[in-house]
Amino acid sequence: MTKTAVTVLGLGAMGTALASALLEAGHPTTVWNRSPGKASELIGAAEAATAAEAVAAGPVVIVCLSDHASVHQVLDPIGELAGRAVVNVTTTTPEQARELAVWAGKAGAVYLDGGIMAVPDMIGSPGASILYSGSAAVFADHRAVLEVWGTSRYVGVDPGLASLYDLALLSGMYVMFAGFLHGAAMVAPTGMTAVEFARMAAPWLAAMTGALAGFAAVVDNGDYTVPGQQSLAFSDLTDLIDAGRAQGIGTEMVDVVQRLIRRQVDAGHGAEGFARIIESIRAGA
Repeated sequence: MTKTAVTVLGLGAMGTALASALLEAGHPTTVWNRSPGKASELIGAAEAATAAEAVAAGPVVIVCLSDHASVHQVLDPIGELAGRAVVNVTTTTPEQARELAVWAGKAGAVYLDGGIMAVPDMIGSPGASILYSGSAAVFADHRAVLEVWGTSRYVGVDPGLASLYDLALLSGMYVMFAGFLHGAAMVAPTGMTAVEFARMAAPWLAAMTGALAGFAAVVDNGDYTVPGQQSLAFSDLTDLIDAGRAQGIGTEMVDVVQRLIRRQVDAGHGAEGFARIIESIRAGA
């Protein structure tokens, strides 16, 4: 069975991982990087001298660059995009993804945006997943290529959706990591190392993710008075903040959550469930 020829533009850590997985799966792979010579570890890849030469090598062009501006810097000068499927996995905002889809359409290409929910070492493993939005035809026609990297999920025709969902998931991750680091800073003056604290925190946080489904059901239902919820008044974080200050650390991470809680309590919702802080978030600052 003939495997689709694929071009990968950008050989940072993620681009290299994507190209390596394609090669392992038997796809003829042409690569290009702004700094030449980075393809040396990709045995079997054809390294193009220019981005235009790389694009001309096959029907599927994977774009994995540093940001939205770099995508335009690389692709704008290329006149051979007509008929190509452009799959952009560069991290962008939803609006930037939508702009790129319009731009690609004017260039005669079809556009699929991707949000990679994995680190480079995970690419090609069962734990990797990638969200896609934009051209349903590109997703269907080239799914065999996309599945090389991990579980592929198409989330809609709006090119900005993959980026939106990607960034929303990352927001949960970064806040969780920052909360862990806040806790590690709290216990450090006692002599506990961050490694020791991680051994305590990991199972606790993993157990708490079980509460997400319950929060989600409450939010979707819109009834924050459902019995069994921890109230906003009970969720007051004053003791946590005071303990952090007594340890001599910054409390900005927890201050944010406390402000979200206080806004709802001050509005008369103290007896309602903690999930109601989403209303503070929805309302903006």
